[in-house]
Amino acid sequence: MRYSLDEMETFLTVMELGTVTAASDRLNLSKSVVSKRISDFETTLGAALFRRNAGRITPTEAALRLAERLRPALTELSAAAESAAWGMDGVSVLRGRLTISAPMSFGTIYLSPLIAEFAALHPELEIRLDYDDRARDLLSEGFDVALRVGELRDTALKARKLCEDQQIPCASPDYIATHGAPRDLQELSQHPVISYSHRSDTRLWEFHCNGRAVSAPVKSRLSMNNGEAIRDFVIAGLGLGMLPGFIVSPEIAKGRLVRILPGYAPRRVPISLVWPPVEPMPAKLRAFIDFIAAALHDGPPWALCPERED
Repeated sequence: MRYSLDEMETFLTVMELGTVTAASDRLNLSKSVVSKRISDFETTLGAALFRRNAGRITPTEAALRLAERLRPALTELSAAAESAAWGMDGVSVLRGRLTISAPMSFGTIYLSPLIAEFAALHPELEIRLDYDDRARDLLSEGFDVALRVGELRDTALKARKLCEDQQIPCASPDYIATHGAPRDLQELSQHPVISYSHRSDTRLWEFHCNGRAVSAPVKSRLSMNNGEAIRDFVIAGLGLGMLPGFIVSPEIAKGRLVRILPGYAPRRVPISLVWPPVEPMPAKLRAFIDFIAAALHDGPPWALCPERED
């Protein structure tokens, strides 16, 4: 019984994307080639991997179990091969594919230019970039590395802290002119806030007072899953926002937003890179982590935005 690496990679791609059409686009293959690879793999295994019905495919229980074990095994195999190639005399070119996950706002504002620079330095490296504010499962979804904003919860991943960011409570000048600004956490409950759907208001509106964490009582009418959207609603005067410095510092510098509750210290959150514990570490992954860490070595660039003086 012989297994083809191409068949395994095709199987995992179909599992990840959910359709033969999407897998064929990702792999730059015809749908007939993708389907044949899956069929040949099933024949070799002697097991059905997908149920086919009216053009739709659904993974079987066998496929789910196989993908769970096969994905990390192929990652290890790829890492070993790339590590060996990197160490050969005269070979220093990064090849293969690097898959990256990052939050939408941080990715589009700050990470994209860095990744573009990294891609230009390594023209033979294929890069797949996925921006999503959800914390993606690196192991099950096949990502090599992810950027995370906030405390890390998955202890199975390796991590490297890049810098810290300050959460900033803010409002628009028009909102303050009309409704006033809260002077303390008790008054905060009298103002509408705009919620971030990926984090509870209790956790989001947390301050450090006298050495302990205090959650402010807040009420929300609007909720959304993206920080830049929240920023725009706050600028429009529809409520107060608690947003990362990397989103609102430039707007504060322009005078479009005003920091509120200056006597209270919101949470500082780490910004980190995380990756599966693959040994040896692939050269492409090591190079990317070192590159991003060096770019943020002197601290977050958004912290350099001066606040406007009226």
